[in-house]
Amino acid sequence: MNTNRTARIASIIEKRRPFAQQIEGAEANLKSLASALRNLEDKRNQLLTQVDDPNVIGQLKEIDFSTIQLSIAAELEALGKLRVRFSRDTLNIGVVGRARQGKSRLLQSLTGLTAAEIPDGDRQHCTGVRSTIHHNPSVETHGEVWFYSERSFLDEVLSPYYEKLRLGAKPMTIQDFASQPLPPLPNDLRGFAEYGAMYEHLSGYHANLEKYCHLLREPSPRRIGRDEIRQYVAQDNLAGERIYFNYLAVREVKIVCNFPNAEVGQIALVDMPGLGDTGIGDAERLVKTLGQDVDAVLFVRMPSAKGDYWADVDVRLYDTASTALVDLPLNQWSFMILNQTGADSKNGDNSKNCQDLAGDIAKKHINVSEWAIANCANPEEANKVLDRVLDYLAANITALDKQYASSCQERLSQLQSAVKAELDKARTSLGKEAQQSKDAQLFVPLFNKLWKNLRNGLQELLKELRKQRDEVDTNFKEKVDEAIQNCREDTGIPSIEEIEIQANSTGGYPNAYYQYLPEVRAHLSHKFLSLDEGLKLSLEQVKSQVTEVLVNQGRLGGLTEALGSNFLREMVKLLPDQLIPGEQSKLKFGFQLLAEFELSYRGFVQHRIRQHLDGLTPNESATLQLSTSPSAQQVFLNLKTAHAEAVYQCENALENLLCEPSQAAFAIVEEFLDRILRAEDVDSEWRIFLDDVRSEVWPDEFKQLNERTRMRREWLDAVDRAAEINESNSMQFLN
Repeated sequence: MNTNRTARIASIIEKRRPFAQQIEGAEANLKSLASALRNLEDKRNQLLTQVDDPNVIGQLKEIDFSTIQLSIAAELEALGKLRVRFSRDTLNIGVVGRARQGKSRLLQSLTGLTAAEIPDGDRQHCTGVRSTIHHNPSVETHGEVWFYSERSFLDEVLSPYYEKLRLGAKPMTIQDFASQPLPPLPNDLRGFAEYGAMYEHLSGYHANLEKYCHLLREPSPRRIGRDEIRQYVAQDNLAGERIYFNYLAVREVKIVCNFPNAEVGQIALVDMPGLGDTGIGDAERLVKTLGQDVDAVLFVRMPSAKGDYWADVDVRLYDTASTALVDLPLNQWSFMILNQTGADSKNGDNSKNCQDLAGDIAKKHINVSEWAIANCANPEEANKVLDRVLDYLAANITALDKQYASSCQERLSQLQSAVKAELDKARTSLGKEAQQSKDAQLFVPLFNKLWKNLRNGLQELLKELRKQRDEVDTNFKEKVDEAIQNCREDTGIPSIEEIEIQANSTGGYPNAYYQYLPEVRAHLSHKFLSLDEGLKLSLEQVKSQVTEVLVNQGRLGGLTEALGSNFLREMVKLLPDQLIPGEQSKLKFGFQLLAEFELSYRGFVQHRIRQHLDGLTPNESATLQLSTSPSAQQVFLNLKTAHAEAVYQCENALENLLCEPSQAAFAIVEEFLDRILRAEDVDSEWRIFLDDVRSEVWPDEFKQLNERTRMRREWLDAVDRAAEINESNSMQFLN
């Protein structure tokens, strides 16, 4: 049975891990939601100072973000506990009880450790810190110590005393705490024994600071041997002398050892310091430990042999533990051991009293899954109780996990609904645009005027281009003249001396001649590449003319600071793919057409030039031939004649092209106007687009609208962002 139970516990732990990862995703999403809602809250507060409509102000104030943020914080805390629970490598059983109830003796019986590692005693409190004891048969017994840092010690240990006892300003550094005397206890608290005892606790931290403060600067964890464990968890040595103060700097200790019951499996026992002392924060640390680090709790109570009953402190301890997990009732994961002692013990025979308390446990509403009477100092009896606990966990922990997780998931779903409700309020809080009717009345005449001016301006430009389309393009002509002059001044033809040398090295004048022909041709054709610059300059001037009309008559300059062809490209980016739903934008296509149109030498001129270079190509019919008795002089003259003829023919060909850039410019602008002015429904697209950017097109007329539109857009964008996060599937961590 135990082997099967061990395997089941290992399987349970393994199956928990994927849920831990999913919970981590839900936590990250919840943090993003909290951030998005804080951003929305900031914008709401800003809007409240900027709007003057009482109805809008009222609706903005109705949005309740603060309650939502409190809920998110609570759920993050709950999810954190659940994630830690599902991430553990062990099932953890917490052992809880007031001081001197036999808790330490029970742990000794279960773990095989002695009083040297787990302090016990019948005098004052012995255990000073929380210890987690892991079963691992593969290693030697040892401990790992986690210390408080100076900051966490100030915040978690000392600050609660200063707050509870109303001692004024808390020390900001350990040096402050060490160098200054403790503030006196307020007069109205001095007459109370409990407050006086709490003050004495703080005095102990202060008086003994030099004995432990160096540990606050030590790295964690520190590995210690078995014989060192007591020095870090106990307040006294085995003789009962209170000589240890290390525990004051210790947050927790992990002890690894081999349990006598080798078949307990992957479990750990969490030893909490005995409650009932007057230290501040003990109950809070108990609740935190039970909520985050424990799968089941084992209460230990030792009835007095002289007579006993369930006292208020017992009920309060149970109630305190009950607050650890609101999603999982304590009675489903807790057990009670009534510690039975014999006549030979210092407590005496309490068997009858154990039976009495067992009979009355339900009457005090101390509801647990199971209870048992056992001698905690007897390893056999103690391990029988542990077996019962482990059997219960193996049979029920999966259902308990599901119940716990389902409660968290259900609250997350409720939180999502609550967030959605507030976001729905936020989305409609600004109402419809207050001046919508007035703005429409203002927009229509402004649009009509702009549309008229824009059409007229572009038509006038087209008329000018029509007049010029058969005229010589001056930019292109200038580059043509420059290229022809360069061709004649820099021919690339070798000198007679160079021809002689080449003929000698290549085996004769014909070889030299046919080698020089393509070289001269390449040199000549390279001169015409500069025509590309003239073509681009001409087209850029036309695009700038179009842009000037769009900016001036079309009032589009407020949309971008770009000019010329860059303006056209920016307009392509600004225009949506669809202005009329379901239809590709004709307006955007028109701007794209003009923006991408280019005139280039290679596409426009090159093919017309190359045909006139055949005279410089060997073995072509147009190539001048050498005589049967050639010379360097003849090679030179042939090259010169062929080059001059090629330049002449190219010049004539280019003369016939001087008007074509003007014709191309007219053609593309006329095509552009057809796309953006005359295409079907394009005026509707202009109206829709300009309505959307009206505050940029008519900033003076729509100045107030511009600010309202900006605020509205930012607000709705923030609402949409929060809604998108809230609807994320990562909130659903359960399949």
